[in-house]
Amino acid sequence: MKDYKKLLVVVDPTSDKQPAFARAVELASKNQATITVFLSIFDFSYEMTSILSGHEREAMRQGVIAQRKAWIEDLVETYAKSDSVIETEVVWHNRPFESIIEHAIAGNYDLIVKGTHEHDKLKSVIFTPTDWHLMRKAPVPVLLVKDHDWPVAGKILCAVNVGSEDDDHQSLNGKIITHAKGLAEKFDAQVHLVNGYPGTPVNLAIELPDFDAHTYSETIRMQHEQRVSSLANSFGISNDFCHVKEGLPEDVIPDLALQLDAELVILGTVGRTGFSAALIGNTAEHVIDSINCDLLAIKPDGYRSPLEES
Repeated sequence: MKDYKKLLVVVDPTSDKQPAFARAVELASKNQATITVFLSIFDFSYEMTSILSGHEREAMRQGVIAQRKAWIEDLVETYAKSDSVIETEVVWHNRPFESIIEHAIAGNYDLIVKGTHEHDKLKSVIFTPTDWHLMRKAPVPVLLVKDHDWPVAGKILCAVNVGSEDDDHQSLNGKIITHAKGLAEKFDAQVHLVNGYPGTPVNLAIELPDFDAHTYSETIRMQHEQRVSSLANSFGISNDFCHVKEGLPEDVIPDLALQLDAELVILGTVGRTGFSAALIGNTAEHVIDSINCDLLAIKPDGYRSPLEES
């Protein structure tokens, strides 16, 4: 695993608690990493004040930025350890996720760290959360932090996809596990693998009277178990830490994370269309809302953000 040497921490200006900042400081202490505390702000009213000149509007924006910088400096005093190298950055931007990703790309950061919380289900349908944009479009790993400790000897849960044997999925599975093992070494944690496999299609059982649903289900289960076991063995992970369960990933992953009391779930996000759009829309976003621990989203090698210049 590439060490996280440069961390970009996105703070929440609406909250007194900053679990992402606290987690970043913890990570930085294990990697001798530098931290940039980042805040993207925007107030439409400043842009619409027609009675003010452009120069006056800019002065007002700079005043707001200065206030927020002072607030962040106070945060640094609260969360920083003496050996942490911490910088601050406040930008004026009307699309927070774009400013975060652009800053991460320009600064060659290794990890984006951001606090998250349960989204209102109705609003998550109408408005796409910044978390979702970051997972989908950031070219670097994104760690979404809940207010949940990482104790010594904790558990890291890797969501692997063995339903396909194509090279992209196998490579991404390997990358997920490599990140997990790197973190496990630093935090003395256990690495577990989880895989959800589909149940028997109801329409097959109805349309084909001779269809043996039990045999079909057992065959699928055994195939997934064999593939997960092989993957685990190649990384030196015990079969006792492999969990293959029937069901949708967005149900299986949170259920097992709760059962294990996992500190971190790691999953892959592979792009923007086809399978990946389904993964992001139907798995990752729901997993965020359903687990009470951190989530690390990993991109495959060679991924390019749509925000990067072509």
